[in-house]
Amino acid sequence: MLFKDTTVLVTGADGFIGSHLTELLLDKGYRVRALAQYNSFNNYGWLEEIPLNSNLEVITGDVRDPHLMKRSMQYVDIVFHLAALIAIPYSYYAPDSYVDTNIKGTLNVCQAAKELGGIRVINTSTSEVYGNAQYVPIDEKHLKQPQSPYSATKIGADAIAMSFYNAFDLPVTTVRPFNTYGPRQSARAIIPSIIIQIASGAKEIKHGDLRPTRDFNYVKDIVKGFLAIAECNESIGKEINISSNSEISIENIFKTIIELMGCDVKLITEKQRLRPEKSEVFRLVGDNSLMRSLTRWQPEYNIQEGVRETIDWFFNPSNLNKYKYDIYNI
Repeated sequence: MLFKDTTVLVTGADGFIGSHLTELLLDKGYRVRALAQYNSFNNYGWLEEIPLNSNLEVITGDVRDPHLMKRSMQYVDIVFHLAALIAIPYSYYAPDSYVDTNIKGTLNVCQAAKELGGIRVINTSTSEVYGNAQYVPIDEKHLKQPQSPYSATKIGADAIAMSFYNAFDLPVTTVRPFNTYGPRQSARAIIPSIIIQIASGAKEIKHGDLRPTRDFNYVKDIVKGFLAIAECNESIGKEINISSNSEISIENIFKTIIELMGCDVKLITEKQRLRPEKSEVFRLVGDNSLMRSLTRWQPEYNIQEGVRETIDWFFNPSNLNKYKYDIYNI
């Protein structure tokens, strides 16, 4: 259970989900230490969008450094570990960096938590670890299938985290969000990619494979799920899906966005946006029964509501100008 005097560390707080989680924790009155990746520009990523708050301490560093992680976790009660390399296409080009950040970074967090007296760790996984659905909806017992270097490293990271629970009784929970979308998301993801291209005036919208289905979840629902799990002691030692129990094809996501934006555009398949054949995950739809049995969480946004809010955010010129619509982000 979290209390108002709880001090929370969020790794990857400068990123998409991490910044939204940081905002939610501050809104709830918790003290937050937010870890942003070090850079020489003193730029805190999406944390720059969060108003100054006396309960927010921003620090910079890198989860790949075990000594820095131990210093960062001093006097912390719980760690939400979100820092990771997540772009699947880039993992084809630079798999070694994914091993260092995702697996070794998770090891560093867990080792520091153990050495500092058993700090609670909320480890962030991904639905990509399941690969192509062998049955639906996908529950937590579904086998893991490493269909990309990214998913392989997340499988490894999850195994490291749960090994610390089994071997050292570290209070670990692995949270497994299905496809998250919303304001601040990278242009590499399908929903912002479509919106950004249209909002920037493109008439030909470039895309990859339209056939796969995904279980999309609005980011505000996802971070509320993180908090619900952290407040539930019965979640310790478990891997837990956060999902909507529904699926929609990439093609139908296109149609939804085009309808909501009221535009007439042409869809163009671009080869570089296609995954290797055996690496594509064609169907993901999650079973959230365990999540609902442990907490009172349930998704509040349907796909139309979440996409509408996302469109509105990207249509703000100050937000849209942060993106380069004509460059494909791998």
